[in-house]
Formats: sequence, structure tokens, C-alpha cells
Amino acid sequence: MKKSLRIGGIVATATLATLSLASCGFGGGTASGSDSATSIDLLVPSYSDNTQGLWEGVIDDFEAENSDITVNLEVQSWDNLNDVITTKVAAGKAPDIMNGGPFAGFAADDLLYPIKDVVSADTLADFQDSFVTASSVDGVQYGAPLIASARALFVNEDLLKQAGVAAVPTTWDELLDAATKVAAIGGGVAGYGMPLGSEEAQAESAIWFYGAGGGFGDASEITIDTPENLKGAQFIQTMVDAGATQPDAGATDRSPLMDVFVQGKIGMIIGLPPTVGQIADANPELNYSINPIPTVDGSGFTLGVADHLMAFKNDDKKQEAITKFLDFFYTPDQYVNWVTTEKFLPTTKSGAEQLSGEADLAPFLAALPDAQFYPSTNPNWSATDAAFKSLVGQLAQGKDAQAVLTEIQAKSDAG
Repeated sequence: MKKSLRIGGIVATATLATLSLASCGFGGGTASGSDSATSIDLLVPSYSDNTQGLWEGVIDDFEAENSDITVNLEVQSWDNLNDVITTKVAAGKAPDIMNGGPFAGFAADDLLYPIKDVVSADTLADFQDSFVTASSVDGVQYGAPLIASARALFVNEDLLKQAGVAAVPTTWDELLDAATKVAAIGGGVAGYGMPLGSEEAQAESAIWFYGAGGGFGDASEITIDTPENLKGAQFIQTMVDAGATQPDAGATDRSPLMDVFVQGKIGMIIGLPPTVGQIADANPELNYSINPIPTVDGSGFTLGVADHLMAFKNDDKKQEAITKFLDFFYTPDQYVNWVTTEKFLPTTKSGAEQLSGEADLAPFLAALPDAQFYPSTNPNWSATDAAFKSLVGQLAQGKDAQAVLTEIQAKSDAG
């Protein structure tokens, strides 16, 4: 792998999302055959082609040690997950454990166990402090942090050199100039990969909103319609109008666009820790570097993302079984293998210590201690996230930037 790391104040941002769209119904666990066995349902999204097999391996190992507990697995794509859980909750058929992002709405409706009630004291104490804060509502932790991610600017060094770009951009003006020059190479090459499609519209938006000094708000207030965010939204349009991005940016999802970068056809794109493994597998000769994300003035910002496991209060008779499963999953032998295979970052102290020598993860791990997070503890964040996914792509289709932000804000406020 030809790779250099320009770390500096490595910039982390946005959310992690699906790398594949696998799904299956409940039923990944091996039944014990005992009529007295406790059955718990586990609903998870697919992060990659490895996800289902990883969970099945955890379940097999767990059931081998707990013959009186059966775990039923259901895997959904991230695109489908919100609709699936909404339908299940409305029907009174919530899973016992779910892997997801936003959880504050479920907590507000008193549907979730506080995590301290479904993990041991040792497991609870192993979570990194910053993730505990981001997993809590009014001081009560409802999410068990599962994986963390940081974002950074992945750069095709050969394309920048071919375009005559001497240095990786650190400001928006430099990024626009560099991306325009790379796009001028032609032959289907894009300067900057901008995925504003439904898969991760909120993540790409965060690059520009936070980069302009704005953001999404906090646990008490969602703030989308602000002057800073408008500046970011307008620069998205500047990039698109200048031809600095791939065609049809408003409908492009991150996963297929990242494939194009890995193939060597995009100059710059925002990537995640799994991007390193994806390049190693698909194009190990790609000459790339990992860099801080450019901002309006070159100043750094750090936004971390953590997905969670949450436990629904469906049947108190299952509480002990849920606790046994979560404690088992977070043991280093199970958890670290799961995280490293998915190429994400651990949320536990023991996991971070075990991975401290991994060079490919070093720039991302270095960014996490100061990470900021989506306001997922705000009950309206789920509505906000959905509004970004359905509306923000219009920025690349010529709709007035102020009108787009006003509409997203209204959807967020309505909850």
C-alpha cells in the first residue's frame, strides 16, 4: 500500500453508515432445544459484507456458553433500519437489543433500560468517558457505545500531482481550486466526491456546516437554519456549480462513490477508518494520503460518531439474559475482533489499549479523545437526520439554500 499520513490536527466528522445492504429475518441463533430457554431478539444494521457473519459468530459462541438462551438475529440495511424499528415499536414488537444511532426518542418514551441495568459494573466502567456523555440523556446512560468513527480527507496523490496541485488543501478556497483542477483532467475523473444522497446526507452536510463554524445544535436545541450553516450550504452549491464534484451529487450515496475513489477516479473524498481496509483489499497500489478536512479558514474541528446498542424494556424476565449477552459481547476477545473486522474504532478503554499499535487506525484513534458528537440525545435528532436524508440533496439540484435549511429546520422542530 502506497500511503502517507498527513495527520496534523486530524479532522473527524460525520456518521458512519452502511457499506452493504444485506438483510435477513430474525433467526441467526441456534435454538437450544429446551422449552425453558429464554429467547432474545437482536436487530442490527449491516456495516459491511462481514456484519452478519460476525454477529452469527458472537451468537454461536454465546449460546455455546449459555445453553438456556437463544439469540434471534435480524440484519437490515441502514436505509431500511429506521422504517423497520418504527414499524416494530408501533406494533409492540420491538427487539430486545438493537444496534443503531439515535436513541433519545426511545428513551423519552420510556422504552429503554438504562444501560447500568443491563451490563455489569465492569463493562460499564470500561466505556471511554467521552462516549458515556454522548450516550446519556439527562445524566442517564441509555446507549452502550458500540463503535466509533472519525472522518478525514482521503487524497489521491497521483491525481493531485497530475493536476498541478502542489499541496493538499486546508481551506475551502484551496479545496475548490484543487478539485476544479483535478476535474479538468477529464476521462471521468471527479475533483471532490460529494455524497448528498440519502445514505449519509447528514454526514456530508456536517463537513460543510461545521467547517463554516456552524453545526447541528445540542441536547436541548437543534439548530439547522443558521447563518453559519447557510454559508456551508452555499459553498456546497459553489462546488457543484464549478464542476468540482461528480455528476448528480444530490443523489449520490457514499458507498458507491467511495468505490470510485478506490478505483482511482476521484481526487479527494471524506473517508472513514474502514476506507483504509477497503483500499488495501481492492486497490493496494493506490497512492493516497489521509489529511485534516478543509474548513472555511483552515481551522480544525473534530466530530466523532458512535453507534450504540440499546435494550428495550419488553419483558423484565429477559433482563438477565440481555445482561449476559451484552457482557459477553464486550469482552475483549469478542469485541475487539468485531470492531477490527469492521475496521471501526473501539469505544472501550480495553479495546483502545489493545489496538494502540495499529498504524492504520492511529490517526483516527488520535482524534477521538476530543471528539464532538451529533446531538443524538436530542429527541428531535431522529427527525432531523431523516430530513437531511430526504431534503439536503436538493442543494446540488439548484434549490435555494436558505429554503432547504428552513425546510429541514421545520421538519426537525415538528419531530
